[in-house]
Amino acid sequence: MLPADLTRSATALAAAVRARRVTARTAADHYLGRIAAHDGAVRAFLHVDPAVVRAQADALDARIARGDTAGALLGVPVAIKDNLCTTGQPTTCASKILADYRPPYDAHVVERIRAEGGVILGKTNLDEFAMGASTENSGVAASRNPHDLKRVPGGSSGGSAAAVAAGLAPLALGSDTGGSVRQPAALCGIVGHRPTYGALSRHGLIAFASSLDQVGPMALNLEDCTLLMAVIAGHDSRDSTSRPGGFDAAAARRDDALSGLRIGVPAEYHSDALDPEVRAAVRQLEDLAVGAGARLVPLSMPLTPYAIPTYYLVVTSEASSNLARFDGIRYGPRDEQQELAASYATTRRRFGDEVKRRIMLGTYALSAGYYDAYYKKALQVRARIGEEFARAFARCDVLLGPTTPTPAFPLGEKSDDPVQMYLCDVFTAPAPLAGLPALSMPCGKSKAGLPIGAQLQGPTGADARLFAVARALERRLALDLSPLEAPRGA
Repeated sequence: MLPADLTRSATALAAAVRARRVTARTAADHYLGRIAAHDGAVRAFLHVDPAVVRAQADALDARIARGDTAGALLGVPVAIKDNLCTTGQPTTCASKILADYRPPYDAHVVERIRAEGGVILGKTNLDEFAMGASTENSGVAASRNPHDLKRVPGGSSGGSAAAVAAGLAPLALGSDTGGSVRQPAALCGIVGHRPTYGALSRHGLIAFASSLDQVGPMALNLEDCTLLMAVIAGHDSRDSTSRPGGFDAAAARRDDALSGLRIGVPAEYHSDALDPEVRAAVRQLEDLAVGAGARLVPLSMPLTPYAIPTYYLVVTSEASSNLARFDGIRYGPRDEQQELAASYATTRRRFGDEVKRRIMLGTYALSAGYYDAYYKKALQVRARIGEEFARAFARCDVLLGPTTPTPAFPLGEKSDDPVQMYLCDVFTAPAPLAGLPALSMPCGKSKAGLPIGAQLQGPTGADARLFAVARALERRLALDLSPLEAPRGA
């Protein structure tokens, strides 16, 4: 077993492995043991191969024994959302249509983790093809929130968030299209970051909506999230949207980030729809920031309510196009005995209900006679939302508000009402439409003990600034950011 201090900090764990205080194999065995003991209740993972994990750790220990201790993530296990390609392990998107798919290559971010001595721990659960806000749309099984097993962990990166919160992994990768890193991070009480569009390569991320998809790091605290972000950020020529440069980890660790900071507080982020306990926790964070030298700037961003309909027109249209490849010929199983049209139908029948819903909505929005009224109009509103953010950032340095309207809700509560489920993304959908960075951090708990998250948003390229501000706030909040000893509410 690992010493308790090393289970609270991936940064400390890497340093301990480098100093030979513990071995990579000890770390791997610790997390494999946690998974064996608790993942039956949480259902965070879709695939874990202990032999593969131990083989990675043993290879690292052999390298360290030869005196090679290079690698920022040396010996640290990392959980990978199952829409990121990994060699030697399945990549299924939690979908029956990809149940047998094993990629011949690693995603770029997985390559970087391996290159820095990270151990790929396993593949985590998600809403099928990352389409959902609760992980209940998984084609395998719903994940559960380790703070209350009767509640959702959020989505679509719910498996990754639950794994970190439950102490099944010290670090995880998710993907964020409309909030799929930040929303589950908030509901599970961890840190999750959606980078500036293009700051992380999408090579090897199975596409959902290409103009919105971004890989994002998830961790218990800001220091660990900074560590992972620094490893995976940077240019990749295989992704045409990849931005030059990397992530300024030194700027992300600035100590004076709150002094003189202008924090925008849009009135629309504190509407009547916001849970009172969430509002109170975010207000407390605002007060802490002011006490440390920041200044609040009241704003109005009236297009905020239009982000959800705009997002769901854009995202379903792009999903309709991207998922056309799963036809039994290019990807997906095929019955060779059937005629072509029947084979298509047999293959695509394996999609779950939410995926089918989004494909049909997107196909309709792109069809002749409706394109201008729906998709084109959504693109026009998207541009207006970007302009609204630009005006806001002319007056402030960051925006602060809630990540989600409520704490985690009970399993099944919104399953029969897609619109209510979509509204879970009301505060997270705007930033992706504008390509902006956004970070969710824990800021408190409800009376029922459920985590509450606050969201920081910044202008293009301001990822390091968001980390620095969040780190300063994290220190002043002084919350217990340890992983749970065991899931609750079984």
